[in-house]
Amino acid sequence: MSRKTTLDLVNECDNFPYRYDDPEAYDGVRSGYFSFMLAGCNATLGYMKADIAQKMPLTDDWKLNEDTKTLLFQPRNANTLEDRNAVLAEYLQEVRKKQVFKVLSGWRNELYPIYGPNRELVLSMERSASALFGIVTYGVHMTAYVETNEGMKLWTPRRAETKQTYPGMMDNTVAGGLATGEEPFGCLIRECEEEASLPEHIAQQAKACGMLTYFHVRDARAGGETGLCQPECQYIYDLKLPADVIPQPGDDEAVDFRLLSVGEVREALAAGKFKPNCALLLVEFFVRHGLLTPEDELDYIQIVSRLHRKLEFPTR
Repeated sequence: MSRKTTLDLVNECDNFPYRYDDPEAYDGVRSGYFSFMLAGCNATLGYMKADIAQKMPLTDDWKLNEDTKTLLFQPRNANTLEDRNAVLAEYLQEVRKKQVFKVLSGWRNELYPIYGPNRELVLSMERSASALFGIVTYGVHMTAYVETNEGMKLWTPRRAETKQTYPGMMDNTVAGGLATGEEPFGCLIRECEEEASLPEHIAQQAKACGMLTYFHVRDARAGGETGLCQPECQYIYDLKLPADVIPQPGDDEAVDFRLLSVGEVREALAAGKFKPNCALLLVEFFVRHGLLTPEDELDYIQIVSRLHRKLEFPTR
């Protein structure tokens, strides 16, 4: 396997084409997706692969239009957010039982929010279904590091081989999805305890450092169907730890945590060992901490600009 450049890592995560780069190529890719829409909401909420949209078992609550390439959710007698959510939840449970889509085998019993054009919450959807519909998802990612006599070192977990998504790959210190009604920092505190056994008084010291936005198209490593759209907004945090605080796996997400030098992390990135969005976050971390500079990176401007993609859907 050839070594990945920093731009390769960016391209691997933010891999849905940009229309302004090549309009013809963009239109060719875009034509393979349907728009997921909600009745009464004047916005496209996600991109669905055409074959996924065409396999969706249709009821009176759904309308598939091959001409306009749209899948419209039009729940009957659902006048409130709670009513719409109930209809959607019941439908997805039925689809899951029929085993139509592999990705639903990873059912999480977690709800992800979907926002309309005025930042209003219009739906909540089972997490494992989010990629089928190509909706925007939200999460928190944190890098914990230690300052040593040998320089900065980063706490780096390895994902369990039993994970449905990206098994065995390397990860950020703590990462997790943002559920409906959850705020980013509260999510981070919860994930620190669950994933890394970091108590709240330690996790509270994490510093908010901005956000990553990217538009990822999933490959086989993500589990389930390939080609699913995953536009994401990730809230970024740093946590400087003292030498005597050692993260430990708190659930079945990670096998272990290793304290790696910046050089070792760079080698692992170049070897393609990190989960794609975690690699992107580390690129941003290196930029912010002056470990990746214009002097040593020819593609610096393109890399930095690609860390904050304007997404094609409403966000929170």
